[in-house]
Order: sequence, then C-alpha cells, then structure tokens
Amino acid sequence: MIKSDKIKAAARRLNECSQEEINEVLLSMADALEKHIPQVLEANAKDLARMEKTNPMYDRLLLNEERLKGIAADTRKVAMLPSPLGRVLEERTLPNGLNVQRVSVPFGVIGVIYEARPNVTVDVAALCLKAGSACILKGGSDAEESCKAIVRLLHAALESHGLAPDTVTLLPATREATAELLNARGLVDVLIPRGSSRLINYVRENATVSVIETGAGVVHCYVDKDADLEKAARIVENAKCRRVSVCNALDCLLVHRDLEPRLDEILAPMQGRVTFHRDEASFGTEWLSYDLAIRVVDSLEEAMEHIRRFGSGHSESIVTENKETAETFLRGVDAACVYWNAPTSFTDGAQFGLGAEIGISTQKLHARGPMALEAITTYKWIIRGNGQTRV
Repeated sequence: MIKSDKIKAAARRLNECSQEEINEVLLSMADALEKHIPQVLEANAKDLARMEKTNPMYDRLLLNEERLKGIAADTRKVAMLPSPLGRVLEERTLPNGLNVQRVSVPFGVIGVIYEARPNVTVDVAALCLKAGSACILKGGSDAEESCKAIVRLLHAALESHGLAPDTVTLLPATREATAELLNARGLVDVLIPRGSSRLINYVRENATVSVIETGAGVVHCYVDKDADLEKAARIVENAKCRRVSVCNALDCLLVHRDLEPRLDEILAPMQGRVTFHRDEASFGTEWLSYDLAIRVVDSLEEAMEHIRRFGSGHSESIVTENKETAETFLRGVDAACVYWNAPTSFTDGAQFGLGAEIGISTQKLHARGPMALEAITTYKWIIRGNGQTRV
C-alpha cells in the first residue's frame, strides 16, 4: 500500500528546504554509496545469480566498484548544478499595471517505473530531490536486491538531514505495486516509464496518471556516399559496441549503394563481435545485443524513409562530408536527437552537460530527449497587482 499522506508530506517538507540543504543531502548520498560499495555489490550479486549472462539485460543489471563510483560522482555533479526552481521563465507588466511572471516549480511527486537498472534508482532520486519532488520508484524484480540495498543508503542520508525516508519510496517488485502506481491519481503528478518498449506501452495503455514516455530506441546510422569511411567505421563501431544493452546503441546501419563494395571497411572494427542481419525481418528491432541490421539504400531520401518507417524517434545519425546532405538529414529526420558525424552513444544527460538523467523522452509534449532537471519541473503563473479590477 502506497503511503499517500506520508509521501505528500515528504514532498511539502522538501519544498521548504533550501538548495544548500538539498545539496548537502545529495553529497551525503554520494558518500554513502562509496562507503558501502561492498554491501551494494553483495546485493547485486544475488540479483545477477538469478539471470543468465547471455540475457541482454545482464549488463544493465551489473554493478561493480567502477560503476558505483561513477554513480556517486554523477550524484555530486547533480549537487553542483544550478537549481531549476524559482527561475523566472518569462515576465511582463500589463497595461493595467499587473505584473505577470511564469516561474519554475516542483511537480510534487514523480513516479518512475523501470526494469533491471539499479543505477536508475540513484539517478532518479538525485534529480527529483534537486528538482524539489518526492519520488516513488518501482524497479523490476530482476534488480530487487540491488535497489533495496541502494535505497537503504539513501534513506540513511535523508534521515541524517532531518528528511523523511518517504521522500524516496521504493515499492515492492510486484504486479500489485505496479497496478497501484499506475492508478495513483491524486498522489503521483507524473509517471515516467524507463525500459523496454513493452514496459512503456503497458504503462501508457494502463495508467490513469499523466505519463511521459522514455527509453525504447530503434536507432539508425546512415553512411552517405560522401562519407569518410575511416570516420564512419569509428562512429558505427562506437554506436554499436560501446554498450550494446543501452537504448542509444545502434540497431540498424544504412549504407549508400555506392559504398556497398567497401562495406567491409565500415564493418571491419566489429568483425568477430557483431552478428550482421541483412533480412527485412530484422528492421525495426531494438537488439540490446551484439546484433546489427544492415540495409543498402539508393539515396538519402530512401534512408530517411526507412528511418520514418522503422525508427522510434530516439536517436539517428548521418555520416557524410557533404554539408548540404547533412543539413537535409538534420532537418528532415524526426527524432529527439539527430547527429552529424558523431555516434548516437552521446545521447545521455551527463554527456549533454545536464548531470544525470531520468531517461530519454521520445515524445513531443513537455520534454524531448535527455530528461534532466528542467524537464522534471513544471511552472506556475504569479500575478502581482495593486487593486486592479477587470472591466
């Protein structure tokens, strides 16, 4: 049972804190993660023991000392970022003397439902705290022990600064908890699913609270006839192989027909690691593994049409030395992030200078692309008068 009253009270208390107080809490969270790495890894080992190493989700679930130190470092970066709250987004004084401002404010309570990504637990908690909102987390059963261990540390940091543990609430990894979160109208101000297309579709179709869609990526790179092939090989290899289990990893390589005789040069850095698929049935697949679809196209237009048909609006890339071709691609491709001569592996809040991220929004309302602090605030209108009345 979600403790609605306690979570709302925690959100109100958080809104009373200064940014200096919030930053101190975040730094304490980062310190706790580093201090208790063995305990978190012990819990993570229990989760990993239940999953086959061949499962595409295994790498997402895996924690190690380096990754935990990186998560702690990202939490400290969030603490150092400017506050997203109380910013005057626009202001005007009307002819009648009323002063009107649009000011950024917290959502209140943010719900996030995700799969085997224990790092998301920390990312979401840190960003929500910085943005003045309490959060309700619903992780998957695959990462249950890891998430519980992490949240115990976060709760200890909150309590050491006089904040309630309900500020960061972790729900049980059960279907009943999922159903309760999807229908928590009046408590949850916005719900963000982060994971597979199946999870995102399920949340969108069953939630009665407002939803921002994130995550699922069917990602393409088009190597144009005017591409530098050495540059293309580096970009494609990085986009595919840096981490195959993440949503910005390359799923389909599109190559101009003029380059078909030299396709092996582009694929050379991936040979022996990646399985290549040339059949049409592989198009539109989010692999999350060492698999890559390949299609030879006759033109830029055919490449863009393929992306329109099979892409998910996440991240798309073109490799070319032709500026006009690149600009046509950048304008014409409808995705949250569109690249020229760079890999889609850069689609990440930290890489964009935003600190950690809640996820990558593939929709167009409210937020699009890496969702960080600004994307998890809303605004209100503040009007100051001096006795004016409306005619």
